[in-house]
Amino acid sequence: MSLIKTDDLTDRDRENPKNLHTIRATPDSCHWGYFSASVPPALTIDSGDLIQAEAITHHAGDDPDLMMDAKIEALWDGIPETDRHPGVHIMTGPIYVRDAKPGDMLEIHYLKMKPRFSYGSNLAANWGHLYEEFGKKERVTIYRLDMGTMQATGHYAYNFQGLYDKPGQITRCPECSRETTLEGVRVPMRPHLGTAGVAPNIRERVSSIPPGAHGGNIDNWRIAAGSTMFYPVQVDGGLFSIGDPHVSQGDGEISGTAIEASLDVTMQIILRKDFTFPTPLLQTPNFWIVHGFDEDLNVAMKNASKDMLELLTEHRGLSKNDAYSLMSVAGDFTVTQVVDTVQGIHAKMPRYMFDTGAP
Repeated sequence: MSLIKTDDLTDRDRENPKNLHTIRATPDSCHWGYFSASVPPALTIDSGDLIQAEAITHHAGDDPDLMMDAKIEALWDGIPETDRHPGVHIMTGPIYVRDAKPGDMLEIHYLKMKPRFSYGSNLAANWGHLYEEFGKKERVTIYRLDMGTMQATGHYAYNFQGLYDKPGQITRCPECSRETTLEGVRVPMRPHLGTAGVAPNIRERVSSIPPGAHGGNIDNWRIAAGSTMFYPVQVDGGLFSIGDPHVSQGDGEISGTAIEASLDVTMQIILRKDFTFPTPLLQTPNFWIVHGFDEDLNVAMKNASKDMLELLTEHRGLSKNDAYSLMSVAGDFTVTQVVDTVQGIHAKMPRYMFDTGAP
């Protein structure tokens, strides 16, 4: 089936949303490090409902004085380290969408993403791409976030002592050696979710670290306010969760992390039964973006190519030969990240080239 035009549908649902829900990040509404079909819903909604949700960074402990408050401390206290596995991300949810069945799609409109605090953290981590080249040294850089200019500046940096290997690691940097950092440099802030998705059709826990068909840790900075993600439903209700909030990241995420910072997220979830797609599909104001994943970056590239081919033929009506030509002359294939075990490629296709406008 072909994608239908969503703009009119979205406008209608936004004008008459059925309900507005709020999910606070608490031990009862969060699961740490995994997706699972066995996690009971934190919220049940109807298609078209609006949700305000708290997404908490697991790096808040890089400077708890600047990036934690009493409610976040309660989250740390309420979820023991023994229950933070096999991944590392704090996931808020899951959200159960009534009548969602395997084979359907969840259309997620990300409407607002607002930083919770004025600081974020970047870790040059042991899973970063140049860990060996930096002498196996891990370094934390704390950034100050200016909400007025939407720019981040270096606040201070320190070398992490030991191995950064515990989800929710807490560091007391007043006891370490602080260094000035990135003087005269301003980083554009691009708040987005590094990790979000539905529950895979597996009863046991699926790590939040690698991305996959369910979504997960895609780490594409374009999954931001103003964009729409389509996730293929794998279990009844979808069981959608969000986490790993960022305020800025470059393609590749070369050091292992972005500027990690908690976000307050407003989104709308719409159930779609009129089309399918094999992997998470992103629509921005200017592009359609598909994602390919694999431990081998070459295979990830081929997977992204196949999904873009499907988008252009099945949902845009092009022949395979025409679609293949267009992919080469107008498509941009870019490394999303190389640090999440399963590596990512995203492929962009400009929407303005098509007479039909939005899908």
